[in-house]
Amino acid sequence: MSMMKMTASAFAMVAVSATAAAARENVQVAGSSTVLPYATIVAEAFAENMDFPAPVVESGGSSAGLKQFCEGVGQNTVDVANSSRPIREAELATCKENGVANIMEVRFGYDGIVFASDINGGDFALTPKDVFTALAKQVVVDGQVVANPATRWSEVNPALPDQEIMVFVPGTKHGTREVFEEKVMTVGCEEAGALAALTAASGGDEDKAEAACMTLRTDGRSVDIDGDYTETLARIDSNKAGIGVFGLSFYENNTDKLKVATINGVTPSTETIAKGEYPVSRPLFFYVKKDHIGTIPGLQEYADFFVSDAMAGPGGPLANYGLVPDPELAAVQAAVAEGATVTMP
Repeated sequence: MSMMKMTASAFAMVAVSATAAAARENVQVAGSSTVLPYATIVAEAFAENMDFPAPVVESGGSSAGLKQFCEGVGQNTVDVANSSRPIREAELATCKENGVANIMEVRFGYDGIVFASDINGGDFALTPKDVFTALAKQVVVDGQVVANPATRWSEVNPALPDQEIMVFVPGTKHGTREVFEEKVMTVGCEEAGALAALTAASGGDEDKAEAACMTLRTDGRSVDIDGDYTETLARIDSNKAGIGVFGLSFYENNTDKLKVATINGVTPSTETIAKGEYPVSRPLFFYVKKDHIGTIPGLQEYADFFVSDAMAGPGGPLANYGLVPDPELAAVQAAVAEGATVTMP
């Protein structure tokens, strides 16, 4: 297959309403802002190399995309949901209630979550414990659970820059937030020895304690970003002391503006993720409404094309953008070709 030349238009596709046409010809995609650049690269390549129009790709976050996806079956609903986390059981139940009972789950590669600051800022060598101690709403001081008193990174860890704590975190509708909570905040809570104290403060309720581990402070030190990574980048540009939580691929495409932090002494990269060395990585997915295959022109072909060696394999345009190719890509390709579906609740 001859790949087209990637252009800036791949990242600026015009969003079109799902109800724009009664009998539509375009595959319609919604969801994760992390997956958005990969999906737009695929959409443009698909249009240039196949006999189908370009899929229409919208962002909005993993949760928002899956909510749209689960609204029902028919031409006024989206065909594909992009997600930077696996679909939840509750979302599958909602899909099933609305008649979306045949869902193909497609894992197309891996990405990492990184902490990055202004290119001219300080050097950060972080651990999950540092991040938890800086951002948790409640921490443990001298054995007591208290409101987080830290205002500077040097108070969290003397080895860190003497810089104001200000972190821009993806909002709760983003899949990145869930991974951040589970792989950074929860791990950091345990490393800090706070989980036991929070469990005791919750009357022995471990679920409440884990929820407390993931609850971020609301005093302006941690700021939720509901938009995409470009909004986070803009916040850092206007607040040079700020640190943003990004997907690895976004950072790697903005290294002229951002400086990345190490986590547990490991610099995030496609290589360290592929080797399992970088601790904050996650699989990326898209979900296909199987009942739309055969009704929406090009839907099966789009799914096959997305996970082809030419697109998602080593040396392909997605890897060149920052994707870590799935080592089991051949099995993924076979499952997509067969139309394998997830088990519904």
